[in-house]
Amino acid sequence: MAISQSDLDALDQAIASGVTSVTFDGRTVNYQSTAALMEARQHTFQVLNGSLQNRGPRLFRFGFTTSRGD
Repeated sequence: MAISQSDLDALDQAIASGVTSVTFDGRTVNYQSTAALMEARQHTFQVLNGSLQNRGPRLFRFGFTTSRGD
């Protein structure tokens, strides 16, 4: 299961509501406390943020030379 922005939104909504259970893709996760929920939110945020930052360049430049020196 890949982590998505909707997962982060669901965690934010649960924190704001004061509940400790969140449903992701039809699965309900019950957290022990709000602190555990906030840790899960921080982890989800870091994974999402890291996955956006680790993308490599989309444009590559190649240089070619021939045996004639062209």
